[in-house]
Order: sequence, then structure tokens, then C-alpha cells
Amino acid sequence: MLLDTKTAIIYGAGGAIGSAVARAYAREGADVHLVGRTMATLEEVAQRIRHDGGTAHVAQVDAIDRAAVVRHADAVAARGGIDICFNATSNDDVQGTPLLAMQFEDFLRPVTKAVTAHFNVATAAGRHMTRRGHGVILVMAGGREAISWLGGSHVAWAALAGLCRQLAAEFGPHGVRVNWLLSPGSPGYGDDDQRQDGASLSEAEDATAPGETKAAGLLPRHLPSYDEVANIAAFAASDWARTITASEINFTGGAVVD
Repeated sequence: MLLDTKTAIIYGAGGAIGSAVARAYAREGADVHLVGRTMATLEEVAQRIRHDGGTAHVAQVDAIDRAAVVRHADAVAARGGIDICFNATSNDDVQGTPLLAMQFEDFLRPVTKAVTAHFNVATAAGRHMTRRGHGVILVMAGGREAISWLGGSHVAWAALAGLCRQLAAEFGPHGVRVNWLLSPGSPGYGDDDQRQDGASLSEAEDATAPGETKAAGLLPRHLPSYDEVANIAAFAASDWARTITASEINFTGGAVVD
């Protein structure tokens, strides 16, 4: 198993991406700590993991609350250390309004929340990882493709990329890797219960709303499913990816091509 004996904290574990990543980490042998704001949702994810034979713990923590994040990370580290930190918390962005008509507070909110939450999480875990001389920090970020009507989201994602680069530069000498996962823009991920192989071109186009990217721009012509996202996150957290740091892991299906 890719993550056997590892301890992972997944922030935003009650959401679609976070829960999929938590299940994949547990499947690969990790002891997973599920963190989020809604206890009932976290418990549902934990029960599914335990039913499948994995080990899961839950904690209600708001990533914006630095003191709470630090207390939780300290508690997990005291039980044997932190090997992986994955953050999939939401940014509470406002979409569907052009920048010319957007209130500044609505534009700034996702930027402020993203930087605050990811800084809190990464530094709380990184403090323990750097002391031990190893660890992996992974961040979910949005795409770099030009899409209108997304408010402050693009600025937030750009800020996260910059934050990850600086963290990688400072943590790298201590054996800690930091990467960000570049997700596709809208339309989002396929429903894994119905589309395990991701959304097809026709399905994605049918789901496209104003301001969203059509699957016609994707080279493989399908969107990744949540399970595919989770598998990428498992690889990125594993020793198989030990030479990858300060890097953007692009699984946009060709929506973003460097």
C-alpha cells in the first residue's frame, strides 16, 4: 500500500473531494484524521472508512481558527507524528457576478479565507514535519485558465500557488514537500456513483452553465471523477512522488496546458 503506516490529516474531509481523498488514503493504509466544520458529515465519512476496514478519527475544527488548528495538529503529532496534510477547504467565493459589478468584500473574501486557512493548516502541520525531517503538504487549487464570473477565486488560487512555493522553499531543506493540485475549472467532477470514469464530453457540455468551461477544451475529452482526483492525491502523498515539490500537479484534462 502506498501510504502504509502514514498519518494523514485531511481538512475539508466532509466535502466531496476531501471525503474521496480520505477514503483513498485509508485504502492505501494511512491512519486518517478527518477535519471540518460539520461533525455529522465527518462522522458519515469516518463510518464508511471504518466499514471498509480503515482507521479514521474526526475533529470539528474551523481552518480559519488558528489556535484550534494548532491544538488539533499538536494532538495528532503527539500520537505519533504527522506525515501528510491535505487541505480541501472551501473559499466561500461568490460566483456569477462580473468584477465590474462585484462588491469589494465579496471579491476579497475567498482570497482572505484561502490564504488564512492554508497558512494556518500548512504551518501547524509543517512545524511538526520539519522537526521530524519528513512530510508532505498538499493543497487543492483551482485552474489558471481564463474564466469570467469567478469573482476572487482566480486571485485566491494564484495566492495559494505563491504560498506553496514559499513553503516548499522554506520546508524543503527539512525534508518536507509542498505541492498544489491544479483542478479543472467548472463544470466540476463526475458523480462517482454514476460516472466512475469521469464526465464524458456530451455530459460535461450539457452541464455547462454561463461562465463555465466546456469539456471541448479538454484534451482527453472527459473530466476526472472524485475517485481519480483521490488517486492522484494518494500518489502525490506517497514516496513514489518523493522528488516532486514546489510543483503544480495538473489534472485539468488539458484545460490548462503549459
